[in-house]
Amino acid sequence: MQNVSEAAAYTLQFINQTQRSIFLTGKAGTGKTTLLREIIATTHKNTVVVAPTGIAALNAGGVTIHSMFQLPFSAFIPSHGESSKFTETVKFENKESLRRHFKMNNVKRNVIRNMELLIIDEVSMLRADLLDAIDFMMQTVRRNTQAFGGVQVLFIGDLLQLPPVIRDEEWRTLRNYYKGKFFFHSHVIQQNPPLYIELSKIYRQTDDSFISVLNNLRNNTITSEDIQVLNQYVKPDFDLKLNPGYITLTTHNAKADSINEQAINDLSGNEYNYQPFIVGDFPEKIFPVEENLKLKVGAQVMFVKNDLSFDKRYFNGKMGVIKSLSPEEIFVHFPEENKTIEVEKYEWKNIRYKINELTKEIEEEVLGTFAHYPLKLAWAITVHKSQGLTFEKAALDVSQVFLPGQAYVALSRLTSLKGLILLSPMRMNGISNDLDVMDYALNKATEDDLKNSLHFETKNFIHNYLINSFNWIDLAQEWRNHRFSYNENASGSEKAKHSLWAYKRLDSIEMLANHSQKFVVQLNKIFTAETVDLLFVKERVEAAYDYFFKPMDKLVTDILQKMAEIQKFKKVKEFYEELAFLDDLQTKAVLRLMKAKLLIEIMVSRETVCKEKLTSPAIKNYKSDKVSKIREDFKMTNTDMFQVDEPMIRYSSKKVAKNDEKGPKKTTVEETHDLWLEKNSVEDIARIRKLSVQTIETHLVKLIQAKKIEISDVLPYDKILALREAFQFYQEESLGPLKDKYGEEFTWDELKMFKASIN
Repeated sequence: MQNVSEAAAYTLQFINQTQRSIFLTGKAGTGKTTLLREIIATTHKNTVVVAPTGIAALNAGGVTIHSMFQLPFSAFIPSHGESSKFTETVKFENKESLRRHFKMNNVKRNVIRNMELLIIDEVSMLRADLLDAIDFMMQTVRRNTQAFGGVQVLFIGDLLQLPPVIRDEEWRTLRNYYKGKFFFHSHVIQQNPPLYIELSKIYRQTDDSFISVLNNLRNNTITSEDIQVLNQYVKPDFDLKLNPGYITLTTHNAKADSINEQAINDLSGNEYNYQPFIVGDFPEKIFPVEENLKLKVGAQVMFVKNDLSFDKRYFNGKMGVIKSLSPEEIFVHFPEENKTIEVEKYEWKNIRYKINELTKEIEEEVLGTFAHYPLKLAWAITVHKSQGLTFEKAALDVSQVFLPGQAYVALSRLTSLKGLILLSPMRMNGISNDLDVMDYALNKATEDDLKNSLHFETKNFIHNYLINSFNWIDLAQEWRNHRFSYNENASGSEKAKHSLWAYKRLDSIEMLANHSQKFVVQLNKIFTAETVDLLFVKERVEAAYDYFFKPMDKLVTDILQKMAEIQKFKKVKEFYEELAFLDDLQTKAVLRLMKAKLLIEIMVSRETVCKEKLTSPAIKNYKSDKVSKIREDFKMTNTDMFQVDEPMIRYSSKKVAKNDEKGPKKTTVEETHDLWLEKNSVEDIARIRKLSVQTIETHLVKLIQAKKIEISDVLPYDKILALREAFQFYQEESLGPLKDKYGEEFTWDELKMFKASIN
């Protein structure tokens, strides 16, 4: 089996240079989440990330499956003929009822039509019927009968963790259509199996004996010797109060909540309650942490996110103890490191996907933000909520019978056996994993499978990419439909006056489409060979590009000029929208042509296919440059033409500015810094970023500390002088006493900014 670097490298190659769908799995602690972030950051494809639940989607940086595909919360029967079924407690949809009842807005339709890669995270929770519903919706919206409408799908998850949930009354009907409940039981996967890639190197554990026990537990080969190894750590009388740093893993929410509530109530001292800053649309059902964070000094807490800063002071699951508190400060101490840090609020984003009108790329739009301390009480947690976390010390409450996979999930949270406590003996019964999952695991690809498949799929990808880049039959048909929508006999119709224009452009695209088909035939012949001469393909593609680009580009210019020309007239909205539709198709065809030329250059030079390589300033700025040029030309000859607030104006705002080459994704503080340098006020930045004013002021504190901005840029001189006097001889770690002393004379943020400026 390949090690993680090989598996990760293969995954990235399959994503970026093939169309093959992938199931990416791996044991706990093998780096699935890290690889997901790498894929999102580097893929050149228009990508959408979805997950079965709101919290899972939030953690993956995506949206829920139901919201993306406009699906109802009901079971799905994968057939056309049967009518929808209802009972008092269960509702079933089928293909006909989905198509009839569940309408999708244009924003989502555009995203689905432009999608090239769909990533489904936490796929262990994905039901078979829901995946078939996704497939049906994508085929319908994209008007493409291939699996998922021709979109590549990356499934990510560990099937031995959280299973799908199907109620008994649902399964009594669904079992007539499905052999099982997992995603791989779906019809679309049965007919189109993804390539099974497993990450195998474990980063969380290094103890070979512990890894061996976990592997046997995972593979249903647990032995009596393994149980004996684990039961060495049984301590039924283990007192958690006398052993700080341990977290109890239990199977029920009520028990975990009770342990945490009792433990914090047992602490003396003042209780502090912290609330989040919520801006915009952020539904309560996807709150990533408790809305009210209740803390006392001495409370055992756990971080629920990784530290995004350069210092990496904490990770998801790191334990600590509250050292000191004030209304605007939380200090956490790590006893084993003898280190204390001040905790900063973390920003979670509720997003939706949309299409950038200029680049035709899928982008995220922030609907709302939730800023809160990434902490929770950590005397206890459920096995369910511990997924993805790493603990150095944990006490496992196995008094309840584990569901399949729960024993593995619970034990695999630990970094080593040294930190394990079992509150009752582990027994052989009740810890086996799902046999369907174990059988499906037999499909995992060997290294030879991956190597051979990558060669074959890459060849197919290049072939199909080039063919689709030069196949304009459908585009010509849309021009034809547009041309025959004119009615020359309609008196007083503004549109009718432009029919000759449409005739001439139709002649042009039909000629181009006919000639391009001859080139497609050439490509098909070249790619029938077992070994393709890519250098020869490159020569042919460049020659074709030189022949086709100018007339294809001119059609984009012609459409935009016509849109600019007609917008001064009344009653042309429908005509304008028809031209905008053609503009969208024509622009995408030209951009695809430009990318095809780049792709073959990358393949010939044996470079890595990725987002950075498969773009250029010419591609990124193609539409904005063209719109700007047309607007300038029309302003010179038609000074009154752009005074009306018509749809063309949407291209004239900030979007027309040059699109800078995208580097690595900027941190939230860097995004605030950019807006600050543009002379935006704190209030403006908060509004633009859909964040609270308090959050932006926290960013300014960090920027002052990093010497990116001066405190004098933020606070007036007299305020700085007063702060300087207040801080003279002040040595406390917390600003609480200083705030108590000066009251309303200084805000918390002013105190924090000055402290940052002198550190």
